[in-house]
Amino acid sequence: MNTGEPHWADLDEASVRVRAMQTKLHHWAVSDPDRLFEDVFNLVYDRDFLTNAWGRVKSNKGARTAGVDRRIPALVGAGAESEELLEEVRELVKSQAFVPLPVRERLIPKPNSTKLRRLGIPTAGDRVVQASLALVLEPIFEADFKPVSYGFRPKRRAQDAIAEIHALGTHNYHWVFEADIEAFFDELKHAAIIAEVRKRVTDKRVLTLISKFLKSGIMSAEGRVRESATGTPQGGNISPLLANIALTVLDKHFCDKWDAHGTSQRREAYRKRGGATYRIIRYADLC
Repeated sequence: MNTGEPHWADLDEASVRVRAMQTKLHHWAVSDPDRLFEDVFNLVYDRDFLTNAWGRVKSNKGARTAGVDRRIPALVGAGAESEELLEEVRELVKSQAFVPLPVRERLIPKPNSTKLRRLGIPTAGDRVVQASLALVLEPIFEADFKPVSYGFRPKRRAQDAIAEIHALGTHNYHWVFEADIEAFFDELKHAAIIAEVRKRVTDKRVLTLISKFLKSGIMSAEGRVRESATGTPQGGNISPLLANIALTVLDKHFCDKWDAHGTSQRREAYRKRGGATYRIIRYADLC
């Protein structure tokens, strides 16, 4: 019997439908590199996407850490309590009244270093929306990401990047230059992120939602809130994806340099004339 009440599927059912939709999004993006996605906002507040997003938030290793709302996702009960949270978030996003709260700043020591890494912990509800947004955007932008990128991508790890470097070492590459983008997550310009997202997703409601997260502010341990004029906080569910979208420009630059040499014979001839060829391998060390 259909009672007309809103229905929240269990995680397994929701995941099947989300994967099917993601497959379609990815197929459309791959088959038409110039396609612009103008109407995907409804997926962000779709019940299946929110259910799947909540499953990711609850299973994340940061699920026992609260944001400024002091709500710990891991301790939110299943069933009615979770559905109440999701329904509240859904209605706010759907009506475009959703406003994220500032992230809670947390400084943790970097491994083997005296330096600290700055995390920004969103609220439970904000994490759900970010995770749902990532579920929508990831299959679209994965179609454009270069194979040289190994950081924060499905089925790719830093170990895969290392293996690729070893493989290149057996093909006439003799030097490895390591470079690090200092404070990348803290300094990334918001305009640069939005500009790259807009190359594929032109839905203004999605762009506005991303902008809201970028500008939501940061609350220090002392309770002071400061503006977030730049950066996308480490600790947010959407930040790794936004970082990869922004860094695709860098990947493309180096890949175009490689492609300009053409065939392996032309690259070898170029090296014999004293030129240098190089490959970029990009990954995230989480430090």
